[in-house]
Amino acid sequence: MSMKELVRQMLVEIGEDPDREGLIDTPERVDKAMRFLTRGYRESVDEVLNDALFTVDYDEMVIVKDIEIYSLCEHHMLPFFGRCHVGYLPKDRVIGLSKIPRIVDVLARRLQVQERLTQQVAETIRDAINPRGVAVVMEAQHLCMMMRGVQKRNSKMITSAMLGKFRDDQRSRMEFLELIR
Repeated sequence: MSMKELVRQMLVEIGEDPDREGLIDTPERVDKAMRFLTRGYRESVDEVLNDALFTVDYDEMVIVKDIEIYSLCEHHMLPFFGRCHVGYLPKDRVIGLSKIPRIVDVLARRLQVQERLTQQVAETIRDAINPRGVAVVMEAQHLCMMMRGVQKRNSKMITSAMLGKFRDDQRSRMEFLELIR
């Protein structure tokens, strides 16, 4: 059964008429939207990196903050959205600046839980350049919590992943956290 057929059947199941004017094209629109929102399954982090890894003589902290994230929770397939802050301590290689937000986007455009997404971003950067440390902090609002269940509209979830020196060295961790504020 195609996704369009599934959406049409879902409309019937919730008590709607899929043949009414406003819903005639909905199955096709939902099909296109879901394919866009989950395009991370058809994208590769390796292709995104595309050899944009550079050898440098630089060992100070690199931070990319306020990266917008949009994802779908795997439990209800409802959106969650927010910001991601990524920092790393290079050993001898850095990642091209635009690649970090693209890595976040590829991993976010899959059915996710925020905790796993945060860890995946950190591990992907670690695996790509083997830095002395990687830190990722993600803050997001979840529509599954805002629109249903406890209906807390102003709540945010904050997750972090600290690898290497950011896990072992409190000073590095605190510097990162201070810089992303």
